[in-house]
Amino acid sequence: MKGLILIVFAFILVSEGVSQDATRWRGPSGDGVYPESGLMKQWPANGPEILWAFEALGQGHSSAIVSNGYVYASGMIDGTGYLHKFDLDGKLIYKQAYGPEFAASWHGTRGTPVIVGNKVYLESGLGKLVCFNEADGDIVWSKDLFVDFDGSNIMWGVNETPVVDGRIIYVTPGGKNNNVVALNRFSGELIWSSKGLGELTAYCTPLLFNHNGRKILTTHTASHLIGLDAASGKVLWSQKQPNQYSVHANTPIYHNGGLFYFSGYGQGGGILKLSEDGASISKAWFSKTLDSRMGGAVMVDGYIYTSGDVNREWRCVDWESGKEMYASAAIGKGVVIYADGMLYCYSERGELALVKADPSGFNVVSKTTVALGSEQHWAHPVIYDGVLYVRHGQALIAYKIK
Repeated sequence: MKGLILIVFAFILVSEGVSQDATRWRGPSGDGVYPESGLMKQWPANGPEILWAFEALGQGHSSAIVSNGYVYASGMIDGTGYLHKFDLDGKLIYKQAYGPEFAASWHGTRGTPVIVGNKVYLESGLGKLVCFNEADGDIVWSKDLFVDFDGSNIMWGVNETPVVDGRIIYVTPGGKNNNVVALNRFSGELIWSSKGLGELTAYCTPLLFNHNGRKILTTHTASHLIGLDAASGKVLWSQKQPNQYSVHANTPIYHNGGLFYFSGYGQGGGILKLSEDGASISKAWFSKTLDSRMGGAVMVDGYIYTSGDVNREWRCVDWESGKEMYASAAIGKGVVIYADGMLYCYSERGELALVKADPSGFNVVSKTTVALGSEQHWAHPVIYDGVLYVRHGQALIAYKIK
């Protein structure tokens, strides 16, 4: 009987912990690349078909996320944040309040929900980390990152999607003592705390990656990119990366021992090379023109595709050398993701463009306008099972792209 109990307990631990994959902001690898196939290489003249739209989501700039046949998104209504759950036909399953949201400048939700098994995790613009029961939206536990971990808010509100790995959830309170923390995702209890460099957060969702068998967590704080040993929280290295207003909203991209990091307001970006053990870095190259403020980038077949901020053009550069392949102002600056040979570019002017991922030129194959919704066109689109999900303020729109 004791043996049977141990087996059952071990099964519960596995099923509730390590074996479950967490959803990630900007796709399954956190790099804007979606592993889809059979997608349209050209859209109809009036744009891809809208399968459904929900226009009462509330204010916000966070992305939707899809997991196990359901769509999740957050929004702020009358100052309160809500987690929404939909089926794949757009039917609202529930709307769960989780407390006040960021209602100052550029108001609304920021962080994207993270789904792991039967739990949902969400970080508000006011620094509240919430764990929900996925089935009904009931709150399991919550932490105030500013009260519980000496963090402080920043000018435009916390803009972080938590990172989950097995039984651990990583977040950045930005405190002097608790700069980055690892918590037990089932209870919210502290596993480790890192002082980092003691800087404030910088609107960045961290990247967790495996480098030669070592898990490293990297994120931007106010003036630096920092790399931490994910098991202990020890600071391995830092790279100075200041800019006006300390806005670093782009998650770095890791590939083949290199790390692409980039920030707006004319700061730029480049590649850092990690040592064999990941404990040190060296700069491979840097370009002031790669200064996306919050639109992200993708790396496809050895080339980086992104748009700028002060340098507003869309650009393609060689990953290894930083050589610029093209610069184009064919559409406004904005967000980029990738799937099945094509770039999906969503500009701040509301343009939604399909562009071939080709270093020889920025050739727009198809283009439409996101007419539903309100306020800024900032949220990063998501692709899941042949559907493109675009959030524009109050509206969540599902386009058929397969």
